[in-house]
Amino acid sequence: MRIERGAAELPKAGKPSLYWLGQAGFWIETGKHRILIDPYLSDSLAKKYVGKKNDHVRMMAPPITVADLPRPDLVLVTHGHTDHLDPETLGPLHERFPDLPFVVPAACEALARERVGEDAKLILIDADETIEPLSGLEITALPAAHETLARNDTGQHLFLGYGIATGDLRIYHSGDSIPFDGLSERVKAFAPDICLLPVNGRDERRASEGIPGNFHLHEAIALAADYPFLVPHHFGMFAFNTIEPDVIDKAAAEQTSLRVIRPTPGECLSILTEKASEETWTRSTAAPTTTS
Repeated sequence: MRIERGAAELPKAGKPSLYWLGQAGFWIETGKHRILIDPYLSDSLAKKYVGKKNDHVRMMAPPITVADLPRPDLVLVTHGHTDHLDPETLGPLHERFPDLPFVVPAACEALARERVGEDAKLILIDADETIEPLSGLEITALPAAHETLARNDTGQHLFLGYGIATGDLRIYHSGDSIPFDGLSERVKAFAPDICLLPVNGRDERRASEGIPGNFHLHEAIALAADYPFLVPHHFGMFAFNTIEPDVIDKAAAEQTSLRVIRPTPGECLSILTEKASEETWTRSTAAPTTTS
């Protein structure tokens, strides 16, 4: 894979890229499909937790509004927490695009219908299943542990990650997770080019306050070590549940084979998926071109 410098805008058809929305949210352009995953573009959690100790006030503004989002081809949701399944982001998106399909964990169907819309086009999936929701696009669901491998009463996983495969591009988004037995083997079987992993970590204080944790940065680096690129996320949104950017940058500078690319909101990372011996990343700072 070769990744070259690209334009400072949402890529045109055939120009794969990543665009970080903050938290675990990404706009993913595969070159053939436009995919939105876990977008949190509202202040719904700040409203929910107003006056509480962990008030969920945003540290970063949304890089784009829901009203200005172009129509994606597909929306992926990894689990039911509001910063991933946000009614004030996904509900308005469904209203704008009633035929838009949403891939959601089967265990979260009822919650998804409540938050997205009773008539929303939901594609239900569980861990270790692979679907082709669009021509030429495969989505593989991997289990996730946030912090446990939780299941509902019928055995369906509450937390998922997704392997996104199209052509010669393979991207793994873990959802919210910590390491667990069998994860590295599943990731190896998928063989991603790019790993999108949370790095906000976990500790006793957060656990005592009911805040489930994620990979520590060193754990995310270890999981991604056999693959070309790691793009960390799930930091810089809430002051009680983050990691400093300079910690990520320092760890990135210490890597030899793995390239750790710390994104910033409103930044487009352009990818060229042609075979080549040299790999470079493009980093630019413009919001996506908007259309209705």
